[in-house]
Amino acid sequence: MSTSQAISAPLSRAGGKRMPLDKLQQWLPKLVLAPTMVITLVCIYGYMGWTALISFTNSSFLPSFKWAGLKQYAKLMDNDRWLVSSTNLLIFGVLFIAICLVLGIFLAILLDQQIRTEGAIRTIFLYPMAISFIVTGTAWKWILNPGLGLEKLMRDWGWSSFEFDWLVNSEMSIYTLVIAAVWQSSGFVMALFLAGLRGIDPAIIKAAQIDGASKPTIYRRIILPCLRPVFFSSIIVLSHTAIKSFDLVTALTAGGPGYSSDLPALFMYSHAFTRGQMGLGAASAMMMLAGVLAILVPYLYSELRGKHHE
Repeated sequence: MSTSQAISAPLSRAGGKRMPLDKLQQWLPKLVLAPTMVITLVCIYGYMGWTALISFTNSSFLPSFKWAGLKQYAKLMDNDRWLVSSTNLLIFGVLFIAICLVLGIFLAILLDQQIRTEGAIRTIFLYPMAISFIVTGTAWKWILNPGLGLEKLMRDWGWSSFEFDWLVNSEMSIYTLVIAAVWQSSGFVMALFLAGLRGIDPAIIKAAQIDGASKPTIYRRIILPCLRPVFFSSIIVLSHTAIKSFDLVTALTAGGPGYSSDLPALFMYSHAFTRGQMGLGAASAMMMLAGVLAILVPYLYSELRGKHHE
């Protein structure tokens, strides 16, 4: 046997032994991720498809797969409670997003001034994010209860004519949800914008200062336009939070008085799981999904289009 053959034989045998290991290393990540992928496909997208199917049937307490077309959606549009919950979602969503953005930007700009108590302020405003919406709703229910919270406290201090009965006022109860939701989420928006502010190149700001631009002008004309991706991300997250709000409403107002503070998520739950109207609940769930997609798809399209042009 020649020298080259003697060298190549052990290498080929060694290579032959390594090939199964190489294939295992190649397939190992796929095998590890496979259960998660299957669970995601079945428990998220599979159930979304199942809900869509149920929304086109006459399902009541139990699923029924007899096709009914758009009957459930027609019933949904004629349902007074659904119309009230949709109007409430519009009021709640607009106020919640707008106030969170204004407060978040203001606090982020305040902390960006390198103030001495930045760490304490940041912790105070981020702390509510560590609390669930159930706890937030329960706490604000105590605070806004006319016989227990703020109104009673002010009257005990001598302001006998003070009134703050929004929690039991059918015309104002939806605004109590806004108060509680803003308290919990504005710190999150602050953190997003603060990270964006700290990521801007200081040379741009220094150049503007050399040109004589005032600090408000720098923020308005230079810094805030640079934070457009943060604006989009904040709006997407807050919109998603508003549309799927269930636990906060359940804990704070339970949709009352009556159903004056009802939101679509609570409507869906009550009709699908407590009133035996599964088809109607599924239709409302699909309408909520359509609302999420109406916000998410244009955002993803703009992001992908921007990357494509780059």
